[in-house]
Amino acid sequence: MLARLRSNRTLLIMCLPAIAFFVVFAYLPMPGAYMAFIQFNYSDGIFGSKFVGLDNFRFLVLTGDLWRLTFNTIAYNIAFILFGNVMQILVAVLMNELRLKWFRKVSQTLMFLPYFISVVLIGLIAYNILSYDFGLLNSVLRSLDIEPVKTYSDPTIWPFIIVLTFLWQSTGYGSIIYFAAIMGLDSEVVEASEIDGANAFQRIYYIILPWLKPTFIILLLFSLGGILKGNFGLIYNLVGANNSALYPTTDIIETFVFRALMTNFNFSQGSAVGLYQSVFGFGIVMLANWLVRKISPENSLF
Repeated sequence: MLARLRSNRTLLIMCLPAIAFFVVFAYLPMPGAYMAFIQFNYSDGIFGSKFVGLDNFRFLVLTGDLWRLTFNTIAYNIAFILFGNVMQILVAVLMNELRLKWFRKVSQTLMFLPYFISVVLIGLIAYNILSYDFGLLNSVLRSLDIEPVKTYSDPTIWPFIIVLTFLWQSTGYGSIIYFAAIMGLDSEVVEASEIDGANAFQRIYYIILPWLKPTFIILLLFSLGGILKGNFGLIYNLVGANNSALYPTTDIIETFVFRALMTNFNFSQGSAVGLYQSVFGFGIVMLANWLVRKISPENSLF
């Protein structure tokens, strides 16, 4: 054992920052999950507060908040995962088909830029476009004698806005992984298909897409692990956390926890939702990995 550790000491040293990260931010905070089972108050502290068992979970279930939060969070993440991966694969394939290198580089650079724009700035841009009184959209509608749209009081249109904004921001950057995977494809296989008379669509369908399948499965499994972790930064900066008119379609677990902690100071309910989120996500990953192992064992995580 010691001999193996010595022979692999370089790799172990490289892993130390990642190990330290998970110890500090994932394992050390675990005792804080106890807050989900108490009625927390400042004077008694975490372990001195009254133990209430599952009352915090029961309250969330009875009020209906838990089901609404779970549905919205999962629905958004499913849309992000499916549409996001489809768009990323599409962009990566199209980039691979470009023959002008300078045009490819310029296109990639332009598509990467939205990823590096702060979500705060994205929220500001969205407000300047969608605001009822001063927004660009309603200014154009008024100039055309069309009734302005009350965007920030209509919950039905926000799922489309949020998903489209996410795709605009993340597609270019996310396509890097798929483009790198395509670059690992043996060029002789592609050249042989061209010699055999395969056109571009046949080459993409029969060679490139099957080659990207393992990458897609791995990314899918990683994404499923966070299916109950909503994109708080994007949603908060687009619609805020306190716009009750939009709760039916925009309220996710993270925005609820934010309100519980910063507005209502209810740390116990926030911890209960966070614990539920973690346990549910762990179960989803285990189930998805089991299904992948049954269908395609070589592509499973473990």
